[in-house]
Amino acid sequence: MDRDHLPRFTAAAVQAAPVYLDPAATVDKAVALIAEAAAAGAELVVFPEVFVPGYPYWNWTMNPVQGSPWFERLQRASVDIPGPHVDTLRAAARRHGVVLVIGVNERAAHSLGVLYNTLLTIGPDGELLGVHRKLVPTWAEKLTWTGGDGSSLLVHDTPVGPLGALACGENTNTLARFALLAQGELVHASCYIALPVAPADYDMADAIAVRTAAHSFEGKVFSVVACSTVSPEIVDAIAGDDEELRKQFTRPRSALSGIFGPDGRPVTEPLVDDEGIVYGEIDLARCIQPKQMHDIVGHYNRFDVFRLEVDNRPRPPVTFTAPAEAPAAPATPTAPAAPEEDA
Repeated sequence: MDRDHLPRFTAAAVQAAPVYLDPAATVDKAVALIAEAAAAGAELVVFPEVFVPGYPYWNWTMNPVQGSPWFERLQRASVDIPGPHVDTLRAAARRHGVVLVIGVNERAAHSLGVLYNTLLTIGPDGELLGVHRKLVPTWAEKLTWTGGDGSSLLVHDTPVGPLGALACGENTNTLARFALLAQGELVHASCYIALPVAPADYDMADAIAVRTAAHSFEGKVFSVVACSTVSPEIVDAIAGDDEELRKQFTRPRSALSGIFGPDGRPVTEPLVDDEGIVYGEIDLARCIQPKQMHDIVGHYNRFDVFRLEVDNRPRPPVTFTAPAEAPAAPATPTAPAAPEEDA
C-alpha cells in the first residue's frame, strides 16, 4: 500500500439468502450480485458467512440424530478448494475487477466427516489470496464444522488496502481481532448469518452492529459487514409444518449489513432483514487522526506488559517424517592379486 496515496473506494455489503444447499445455483446468484455491485462502482464486495451453499440451521432445531442426514446433504453440497465453484468466483472477481470476500462450506480433502466454515479472499486479478477457516464454531455449530488453525489468520495486501476477515462469532474473539490489527489491517470484512433461532431475548441485528462498531472503533478501521437472510425456501426446508418453528424463522431483526467507519459509526444506514446491497464510501485517510488518540497496536499499548503470541503453523491431521537417506555401503575391499606362477 502506498501510504502517500491511501485508497478511497466504494464498498458493497451483500445481504442475501443462498439457493439453499445448491452450490452451483448459489454461485450463479453470487456472480450476478458481484456484477450488480461492480456496476454500481464497488471495488470491494463482501458476502455473508457460508453463503455457499447455506447455513446448517438444523443444528439449532433438531437433535443430532435427526440432523445427521442434513449433515450428509451439506457435505455433498459443499465446496472443494481448489475446485470449479471457487474457479467461477475467481473468474467473476477478475472479470469485474473487484476484491471479493465470500463464505463457503469447505470439504476437507482428507475426511468425509470434516467441513470447515471458510472465508475466501479473492483479488481483482482472480488470485485466491486467502482461505480462512473459522477458528471456533459457535455453540450448536460444533455439530457441523471443524475448527481451523492459526495459519489463515492473515491480513492481505489488496488494492483497497490491508484487508482481514473473520466469520460471525470470531468477531467477538478479542485476540483474533488484535492479531489482524497488529498486522496492519485497515479494512475488516465481517461475515455473518441471520440467526432467527437465537434465544428469544437476543437481537441479532443489534449484536452485529455492536460487534462491528467495537472493532472499527477499537482498531480505528473500516468494517464491511455482510449477513445472510432467511428465504421462504429455507423456512420450508427446515421448519416444514411446525408452526412454532416457522414463526421463529420469520422473527424480525435477525440480520444486519452495512459499512462502519473508524469512529464506530455507520457510514450509511445499515440494511436490516431485507435482501439487498449496502454501499458505502471508504477513505482510508480517515483512519489516521483517530489513531493519534488510541492506537492499540502502537503507542496506546504496553508491549512490555502485554504480549500476544500466535501459533501460525498449519495443523494437518498427520505429518510424515521421511526416513533419513541410508548411508552408502562401504566399498568391498579388493583381494590382492594372486602371484603369477613361474612359467
